[in-house]
Amino acid sequence: MGSIPKTKPHAVLIPFPAQGHVNPILKVAQLLHFRGFHITFVNTEFNHKRLLKSKGPKAALDANQGFNFETIPDGLPPSDADATQDIPSLCYSTSKTCLVPFQQLLARLNQSASEGLVPPVSCIVSDGAMSFSVKAAEELGVPIVLFWTLSAAGFLGYAHFHSLVEEGLIPLKVRVI
Repeated sequence: MGSIPKTKPHAVLIPFPAQGHVNPILKVAQLLHFRGFHITFVNTEFNHKRLLKSKGPKAALDANQGFNFETIPDGLPPSDADATQDIPSLCYSTSKTCLVPFQQLLARLNQSASEGLVPPVSCIVSDGAMSFSVKAAEELGVPIVLFWTLSAAGFLGYAHFHSLVEEGLIPLKVRVI
């Protein structure tokens, strides 16, 4: 394999480890790859094992040239691979334990860049729920984009929440008959 041109942009994408977050960011990664970016898609170890189980071992291992999968730990103890992880625990754990492994991954990627194996990391696209990535981007000196994966209906709910409370429409009032 030859040397990677240094001018090719290298985006590192990191979703919150839940299906409704992984799939949209994976689509963004595919679009960026199509536009010429080298992609590193970061899964948690738990989610990556699930990906391999559901799509087969070739799902991530036979990725297109320039589209790579990496993993970091989510900080939770091992659990049943077929079960959904406890979301409140996952939120707490990722916010408290993922920064250092993510920084180590970025350092490893840039070390590979100095060896001519991949381009240096030029930007990070992070799920808004993975806020630790902002600190990692600042320390690395690369731009970061926070990507919010909620649906249009969810966005409207957040955008109009205050108005709905003021109008007395929420919280919902239950009438007992």
